[in-house]
Amino acid sequence: MRRSLRTLLVLGMFVALPLAGAFASSVLAQDATEIELWLNTVSGSDTAECIVTNAVEPFNALGNGVSVDATIQANSWNATQTAVAGGAGPDVVTTPGPSFAMELAKAGRLVALDPYAEQFGWGERFAEGSLDLGTADGQLFSIPNEIETLVLYYNKTLFEQNEWEPPTTLDELMALAEEVNAAGIIPFANANAEWRPANEWFVGEMLNHSAGGPQLVYDALVGEAEWANPDFVAAIDALNQMQQNGWFAGGLDRYYTGTMAEVGSMFGMGEAAMKIEGSWFLSDVDAYFGEAAGNENEWGWVPFPSVTGEAIFDLGIGSTWSINANSANPDATAQYIDYHFSPETQARLLVECGLVPAAVDLSGQDLTGVNPGLAEILDAMNAAFAEGNYGYTTWTFWPPESETYLIEEIERVWAGEITAEEYLQGHQEVFDAEREAGAVPPIPER
Repeated sequence: MRRSLRTLLVLGMFVALPLAGAFASSVLAQDATEIELWLNTVSGSDTAECIVTNAVEPFNALGNGVSVDATIQANSWNATQTAVAGGAGPDVVTTPGPSFAMELAKAGRLVALDPYAEQFGWGERFAEGSLDLGTADGQLFSIPNEIETLVLYYNKTLFEQNEWEPPTTLDELMALAEEVNAAGIIPFANANAEWRPANEWFVGEMLNHSAGGPQLVYDALVGEAEWANPDFVAAIDALNQMQQNGWFAGGLDRYYTGTMAEVGSMFGMGEAAMKIEGSWFLSDVDAYFGEAAGNENEWGWVPFPSVTGEAIFDLGIGSTWSINANSANPDATAQYIDYHFSPETQARLLVECGLVPAAVDLSGQDLTGVNPGLAEILDAMNAAFAEGNYGYTTWTFWPPESETYLIEEIERVWAGEITAEEYLQGHQEVFDAEREAGAVPPIPER
């Protein structure tokens, strides 16, 4: 029986939080078995370095016979895909989400983790049902890294100066964007030059927050509703209108060429009013707001607006961790993965790096110093899950080819080559084929 998503997260994630270029790790145990880990730095933040400082180096200092050589590089996912397909790559394979890991697993590129899950007691450590998201063909192949969601961030100082109110409904959002644009300010600080899958953030939000809501998304994922449903068509039409109006980064040309640092700075400086992004943005937000960023602005957030005005939080798994089938040292690799996902390490990464933890119970850990905004988002997200007000992110619950279709083909809608309905009909064909092949990730029942 499929487990309830509510049970999976609310009971097991963690206790309420207090609101309060190349780089290699240098601490290596002598004569230790060395494993390789590639960390991504696509956002240009210090997050990857923080992971090395607070997870890799403490592990290496244990001197337990295994050491981790951590390399930080831009767009490591593309490099990982190429290397793994060629019979090489790092021992630890990190992907952007469960659907990516499932694709690698089905291609025979990953090691089944079931023996390690039993050895290290992962079934007891992780929230009930959370490891199900890392399975393929009945075996565990990936560890879901961090629980995440998407929200609407806004430049609070700019809003106060212009007497704008954060929107709760999609109609309010569209009307506000019109007003912001008329004031000579870019409505949304979003671009995809460095991360094309950013496209799916907006597609997924619009589908889950449509008139049909998450229930209709669930029905479509389990094959009981059509993707070309009129509610979904209206949602994609609205997203297309936002792009045609030039509301993202100032126009499609800038959307396709803007870097994350550029749109982040645009947002912090008040050149853009809002930003549609995930909870992961909070690990970078201090680089764009406040004295260190050269401004006196403050930021705020609200749930991404829905047609009904109901607060809905879409569940995402922020990347996955697996063992490369090409690894010469899978046991040593599993030993580091076990350490990385221990409650102590996860709590340290949360406090020091602003990384939302995996579905691991952090009760008893010292969480002093957690970003207050992140704590608020996580508390609100947990409350929404308790009430059943959750949606489904595309990189967590869609099969790989269908997800790729959503990311790439939406650009044809924006280019005027196909309609929203044609886009969704094409998605239906790809999705049906993957569903028949058993490639749809586990969908916890509502």
